[in-house]
Amino acid sequence: MQQLVADLLHQLELERLEVNLFRGESRDFGSPQVYGGQVLGQALRAAYATIDDGRIVHSLHAYFLRRGDFNLPIVYSVDRSRDGSSYSSRRVVAIQKGEQIFHLAASFQVPEQGFEHQMPMPQVPGPADLPDLTRLPETIAERLPDKVRNFLQRQRPFEFRMVQPIDLLTGNAAPAHQQVWVRLCDQIEATDEMHRCLLAYIADFGFLNVATLPHGSSYAHGDLFMASLDHAMWFHRKFRVDQWLLYDMDSPSASGGRGLARGSFYAADGALVASTAQEGLIRFIDAKR
Repeated sequence: MQQLVADLLHQLELERLEVNLFRGESRDFGSPQVYGGQVLGQALRAAYATIDDGRIVHSLHAYFLRRGDFNLPIVYSVDRSRDGSSYSSRRVVAIQKGEQIFHLAASFQVPEQGFEHQMPMPQVPGPADLPDLTRLPETIAERLPDKVRNFLQRQRPFEFRMVQPIDLLTGNAAPAHQQVWVRLCDQIEATDEMHRCLLAYIADFGFLNVATLPHGSSYAHGDLFMASLDHAMWFHRKFRVDQWLLYDMDSPSASGGRGLARGSFYAADGALVASTAQEGLIRFIDAKR
């Protein structure tokens, strides 16, 4: 696990090609294309590389334009849109094979004090009382499609503990609400900047699946094509990704071949540390359904 974490940190250490131009390595995440969270985390890291005075990212908004090839590196071009007295804006374009595959806009702020309030953390069992998502019972694993089983059982640098059991076999409808504890598999010495980039990396993992739950289907059934269209994040308070975070997700709507997901990250002490939103493409692979 230490090697997996070290490799993830290495992915987020971009090579500077020019003043505002960076290159990041890609990895096979077990999906046909580059994992969206990799592009999100690397793009945020590229934007951070042009911030010089300790400002912190407080929000980002991104669009996924084309499928990326995990066999190739990705080039990130950063536009220094504005540096004000308190806020800085950056726009990042990710490029592969001469084409734009991703856009990100991020805003950075000089830390300051102000009003404080938050929605309370949901009451859920702690991670120690819940099963590891990647350790599927063999009776379930053997009945899944090969590509789904391999994807779920793949070793990753993060741990996942599901609050609500995932129905991987029967296809029963469920409420559009899902909660999972997540943390990095190893303790790290890293800046607040790196922890925010790592949270951007993991926030995309399985996020859109919550929009499929009311319809008795999911990526695990192998009958859906799903792809992120956009992704937004707001960072509220400091946190560490090598400590347990509760990802509380819901989906208020699905329509037009798209699903909307919303999420909140809570630290174990109940602090709301980040919020997320994503819309994605959801289509049946079997066009007759």
